[in-house]
Amino acid sequence: MQWFLALAIPILLTTCWLYTAHIARASFPRLRNKRICLLIAHPDDEAMFFAPTVLALTQEDLGNHVKILCFSNGNAENLGPIRKNELLSSTSILGLRSPSDVFVLEDPSFPDSMTTTWDSHKVSQVLESAFSSPAPPSAASTSKKQKQTKSTLQDQAPTATIDVLITFDREGVSAHKNHISLYHGATAWLKNMMKDKTGWECPVTLYTLTSVSILRKYISVLDAPFTMLQCVLQSMASAGSNGKDARNGTVETKAATAGNSPERLMYLSDVGAYRRAQKAMTHAHKSQMRWFRWGWIAVGRYMVVNDLKREKIS
Repeated sequence: MQWFLALAIPILLTTCWLYTAHIARASFPRLRNKRICLLIAHPDDEAMFFAPTVLALTQEDLGNHVKILCFSNGNAENLGPIRKNELLSSTSILGLRSPSDVFVLEDPSFPDSMTTTWDSHKVSQVLESAFSSPAPPSAASTSKKQKQTKSTLQDQAPTATIDVLITFDREGVSAHKNHISLYHGATAWLKNMMKDKTGWECPVTLYTLTSVSILRKYISVLDAPFTMLQCVLQSMASAGSNGKDARNGTVETKAATAGNSPERLMYLSDVGAYRRAQKAMTHAHKSQMRWFRWGWIAVGRYMVVNDLKREKIS
């Protein structure tokens, strides 16, 4: 009997895992034909926290173009050049098209430090220089340069060179101050982009990775059913709220880029994708494979499950 249970339990868990992964792929919306940037703080964030998302979004049939912007080279232990190369190896395993789609900043303003909060304004400035499109000429302009009025600015649609930005939420998943800084920098950039743009929808949809409790963080795929139920309930609640706003006439935009984007995204890796995520750590990020990270890749839920929330930019 004991031998039977020892064999039956792993088989049952694996079967439930694969079935749940199938349901997640069939039931939850997916992003297609999008220009996507994953915003991370350090090399290995893409594998330790976002692997299910990257593996899902880089599937060829979806037509997405995924890039990664890493705000430091992880030089806390003077391993910056090594870790930068490890990031390139990891992204190749996770499915990015080319090494040219990975950008690593080496700016002293953004040190790899558990105790340092990066300036959100500086993070915003980097994002603006990287992804904000120049505004098109105003139709009211003449041969002479005229100062644009507020109403003229409002008539110009905000534009960007990406459609989707993905990063950490306000809790940073692991409460790392560098992670949290990216959230505040990303929201600051988008809010600044939408300044004096009343009535327009933000051209960039911001999704953030949901932070969970310490218990859920270390139960691996067992967290998937709870995450799925939570996403469904929250999506239903959001849909009801949006419908109420529409009926009351409080929703009026000139474009609907973010408005047509799913409220929640969930990515649950199957066994093959999970093994690729593990390989991205063990084969690529060799300099970071200390004992506790072996535990993380074995039981960490972010190696298997990602749920992303669309942030509202006011």
